[in-house]
Formats: sequence, structure tokens, C-alpha cells
Amino acid sequence: MAARLNTSLQNTLSLLNPFNTLLTKKPFSSRNSFRFSKKLPSSPRRALYCTSSLESHENPDTFVLTTPLYYVNAPPHMGSAYTTIAADSIARFQRLLGKKVIFITGTDEHGEKIATSAAANGRNPSEHCDLISQSYRTLWKELDIAYDKFVRTTDPKHEAIVKEFYDRVFANGDIYRADYEGLYCVNCEEYKDEKELLENNCCPVHQMPCVARKEDNYFFALSKYQKPLEEVLSQNPRFVQPAYRLNEVQTWIKSGLRDFSISRALVDWGIPVPNDDKQTIYVWFDALLGYISALTEDNEQQNLDTAVSLGWPASLHLIGKDILRFHAVYWPAMLMSAGLNLPKMVFGHGFLTKDGMKMGKSLGNTLEPFELVQKFGPDAVRYFFIREVEFGNDGDYSEDRFIKIVNAHLANTIGNLLNRTLGLLKKNCESTLVVDSTVAAEGVPLKDTVEKLVEKARTNYESLSLSTACEAVLEIGNAGNAYMDQRAPWMLFKQGGVSAEAAAKDLVIILEVMRIIAVALSPIAPCLSLKIYSQLGFSNDQFNSITWDDTKWGELKEGQVMAQASPVFVRIELEAAEKDEEEKKKPKDSKKKGKAKVKVEQQPQTVTEA
Repeated sequence: MAARLNTSLQNTLSLLNPFNTLLTKKPFSSRNSFRFSKKLPSSPRRALYCTSSLESHENPDTFVLTTPLYYVNAPPHMGSAYTTIAADSIARFQRLLGKKVIFITGTDEHGEKIATSAAANGRNPSEHCDLISQSYRTLWKELDIAYDKFVRTTDPKHEAIVKEFYDRVFANGDIYRADYEGLYCVNCEEYKDEKELLENNCCPVHQMPCVARKEDNYFFALSKYQKPLEEVLSQNPRFVQPAYRLNEVQTWIKSGLRDFSISRALVDWGIPVPNDDKQTIYVWFDALLGYISALTEDNEQQNLDTAVSLGWPASLHLIGKDILRFHAVYWPAMLMSAGLNLPKMVFGHGFLTKDGMKMGKSLGNTLEPFELVQKFGPDAVRYFFIREVEFGNDGDYSEDRFIKIVNAHLANTIGNLLNRTLGLLKKNCESTLVVDSTVAAEGVPLKDTVEKLVEKARTNYESLSLSTACEAVLEIGNAGNAYMDQRAPWMLFKQGGVSAEAAAKDLVIILEVMRIIAVALSPIAPCLSLKIYSQLGFSNDQFNSITWDDTKWGELKEGQVMAQASPVFVRIELEAAEKDEEEKKKPKDSKKKGKAKVKVEQQPQTVTEA
């Protein structure tokens, strides 16, 4: 599915009328055992609607969220990584709230494009899928992605669920056969409307000519669910988020829904249509069911009811905006037809660009996530994209901006504050806290400030405003730095007596601020948060058992011994390449930028502005 994560919004909107086709219903063919219904029912047999609130799951203690199942035509790109980083951050926050989280990701492995890509690389489709699917798992490990389920659409358990679901939809009278004729984009794996094509019938996304095709396919009666879908969006406006994505979906539906093909006669690499092995199930009809098949275990009986009982409906589908139509229109209609509940929310985020230019595997202009995480580390990558991209909107990456942000926020505001405080504590208090943090903060306004910012962070995590949640945590760090500068404990220690006692309390207060930052930032930068917690004298097991309640003031106790100070985030230094006289004469945009290098050094005592 996720090969389409980086197509343009214009392309998505143009898919409103996806079929440049002539539909001709055909009578029953003796080559299969399907019963053909000449007249489709005017309304669905049953449609179970769910309220679309993240808090309204049938089991309020369970939170099920999904990324798209990523298309394995090529290795993962930064668009896939961004979606998964965001999903992991949401999952980690929900775990802090005490929820039983089922975080689903995986790979979409069927379709013509997969077979073509495999052949181009000298592999059979199965070998190709194994290789690329594993590359996703490897990247998720590098990025500290803590998923619970990884599903592959080539898994036998998935095929069983897809076939049973297909049979249910067919039994409900929503599948029929017809001729299908139009211009087909192999890369998009879908038919295109002539109105959206460029000169010479080129796909606007892949810049390659579409091919004329005519097939005998099976169709899903999407048009039958026009009114039910309108009712869902009217009754549950949070079903599609952000709100401007809801407006797009409502526009598509109001303009009139058309039935779509759910099989391919010319594609061998796919799940065979039940009772018609000359056709395979359309990749989207197949892959969407991965959200349900992922809930089962390999050693369990593979049936739809069992899968549904293990966690469906999902609390949140997290997707790129270009696949919104499939998740907010096709998928709900399919679920209604099968008599299953709808997911609670579909959230369509924006695209990433690089230096202001669109990225995509098919365009050959990608930001390689493996290289990025190996160069800068997982915390820097996770933090930058969550902090700098307002969730739901498009966002841009540039290396200069990346380095400025992570240095200013992680190395300076957070890392340097911890370093300075632990250094003073070692020098003046033998690294030991002289009083409980609750006692130290009596009458200190900073405690109230931190508590308000913690609540701000929680509210924004819950509403999926991840960037604003990061801002709130950073504000806690800024407040801690301001308190340090205002109180100047290094001067108070020099004065001795009561002043030194006050300075020792100040260090306890600042370290409690750091502890709270570690908890509140752990959904975004788990490795960094663990390092902070460890330097505050806690074990790995204690960190792994934290909850959001641990953001409450008062966990640091008198007599607690802090660890040796060391930088929790390695500052990134930008080394400018030497320029000779010829380079100075070149146009500004043709000059090569300096190469970034990572260097451990003493952190500066001033906070750099991003």
C-alpha cells in the first residue's frame, strides 16, 4: 500500500472518478461457481457504525493503531519511516497511559508492480518480498520502533482471512462481474481517468505512459454505500482527521461513488479469487484486510471472527494523505458489506519534501532513512520529524535545519542542562541529593509551571498534535534553564552556609525537572530519555516501567545518588569545506555544502536559538 505514500494530493483528488471504463455486466460464466446478481440491492444488509473517538474503543483499556502496509517494490524511504515514527510515538504514549496497545505494521506484497520489480532484480517474487520485507524490519529496529504485530500479505493466515472476507461480501450481493476497459498505470496499480493524464497519456505521478487494457473483472458495489458513508461522516465528523481531510472525503462522496474492480485477470502474483483461479484479488482489497489478519497468531485457527475478537475495530489508521480515499471510502464500505465495525479514526498526514522538493521512490529523489539514522542516530531523526512537521501537514527536511534544531533542543536545552546540574552536584554534594524534590520545591513557582506544561503535553499527545507536545516538553527545559540562570547555584555554593544549602535544593529541583522531561519526551526520543533516567540513578527496569503518572512532581528522594555526568546527546558539528578562489566565483546555489560530522564535546552553557 505504501508505495503510494508520496504521490501528490492532486493525484489523490483526481482519483475521484477512477475509471476511464466501459462497464458491461456479464451473465454467469460456467468457468466459475459465482451466482451473478443482475440487480444489486439498493441498501446494505447491515452496516455497523462506530463512534470515531480515540477513547471510544469497545475495550477502553485497549488501543489498536496501524501504519499502512508498506509496498515492497523497493526498500523503505523516509516517507514510510515518518509514518512509522509517528505511529510509534503515539503507541508509546498510549502505553504510558496504561493502555494495552496493539501496534500493527507490515508489508503489502502482492501485485503486478511487485512481480515486475522482482524480475528486474533477477529474483522471483517470493524472494524479492522476503528481502524487502526484512529491510523494513531492520529499519524499524534502527529507529527504535516498538511494534507489536508485523503482518505480511503473503502470510498464509492473511490469505485465509482475505478469502473469507471476500466470500462474506459476495454473499451480501456486493460483488459482480463486468468488462473493464481503460488506461492503466502499472506503478500506481490502478486505472486512470483521461482527464488527469498528461501528454501522451502519461501518469502525472510517475511520468510514464499508461497502457490501454480491457479485462473481465469482479467489481465491488461501492455506489451502494453512498448514503451510509455520508451518514457516517455526518454523525462522526472525527472519523477522518485532520478536519480538512474530512472535507476532501466528503467532496469525493458527494460527487457520486462508482463501483471499482476488485480483481485482476492479467496479474498472477496475488491471492486467487475464490472459485476462479484465473483471477487474483486486487492489491488494495487484499492489503486492507492486513489490519485484521495481523491480529491473529500463527498457531491460531485462521478465521475472520477470531481475528475480529482479538482487537478489531482499530482505534487509529495512520496513513499518508494520498491513500486517504482507499481508507476513508473504500475500506469503510467493504467493512459495512461484511458486517464489521468501522475503525475509530483515519488520520491522513502530509508529505515530506527535501530542500523544498517533493520526494518519492519512483522519482528517484529520496532521503535515505538508513543513512540518516546511521549518521545522526535514532533520537535525532525521530525528534526532528515529529517536532518540525506539524502533524497532518506537509514538512520539509534540510540538513542545515536538522542540525540546528537537534543541537539547540536536544544537546543544548536538555543535554546541557543535565550536564551542568550533575557537574555542580558532584562538585558540591558528592552526587547525592540533600532533600526530597517535593520538599525542595515548596513555594517555588517553577513546580507549578512544569505541572501546567506537563498537562499541555498530555493534551496534545492525546489529540495527535505531536509537534505541539514536543514544544511543551521543550518549554519545560527552557523553564529549567531559566531557573538555573536566575538562581546561579554556582555562586550560592561559593557563599557557603544558608546560601549553599539553598543551592543544593536548587539542584534537586532542576534534576526533578530533568526526570519529568525524560518521561514526557520518552514517546518521541526513547533512547535519550533512558540515558537521562539512568544518569538520575534509575535502572533500565525502572525506566521501562514508567507511566504518565511519573510526570508528577516528587519522585527524586533525599539520599539518591546520581550517576557520573556525560553528554546524553552528542552534539553535531558542521564542518565547512575549504573553499578556494574558484568556488567563491561559482553561483551560490552551485557551492557544495559542508559535511556534517558528529563530535563529542563539552556542551556550551548558552542555549542556541533554532
